[in-house]
Amino acid sequence: MRLVLVFLLAILLVNCDGPEPRRPVEVKSGSYYKESIERNKELLAVEEKLIQEIIQKDTANEYLSSPNGFWYYFETKNDTATYLPQTGDQVLFSYNLMTLDNDTIYTAEEIGTTSYVIDKQQLFPGIQNAIKLLKISEKASFLFPSPQAYGYQGDNNKIEPKTPLKSSVELHTIIIDNDSLN
Repeated sequence: MRLVLVFLLAILLVNCDGPEPRRPVEVKSGSYYKESIERNKELLAVEEKLIQEIIQKDTANEYLSSPNGFWYYFETKNDTATYLPQTGDQVLFSYNLMTLDNDTIYTAEEIGTTSYVIDKQQLFPGIQNAIKLLKISEKASFLFPSPQAYGYQGDNNKIEPKTPLKSSVELHTIIIDNDSLN
């Protein structure tokens, strides 16, 4: 009897060392993410090369490089206006979307005039930054690599994932936010 008690006590002590933490069935090395990053860098390099070829062929326009990673030229410049849209300002603008081969995806009429509060609403990244480069009544054409366009998802309609875009954007009106004046 004493032997049975000692045996049960030993089993009880051995089983009371706390819960065993769960271990992953498969250890991830992070190589998937590294490979994905490399693929995306290669894709961006190909898109930028294609955009540079378009710029070199278009000798009629003087392209500017944006610090945000896209290129543009002015179709209509307004030298009398001085104000650029700031965070919180509301703008009215129109734009179209095309492939880099000039195939129309959405016309400006299909999209319609868009009302947008700078940095307070969601649009694709390139257009958000493009609007900030325009003064009232200016129109410019922009070449966006896919990360500045609809990226790795597309628009779930006509724009496929990883599609670089060309867009002509015209800024109609700026309604200045009072905080922008300070």
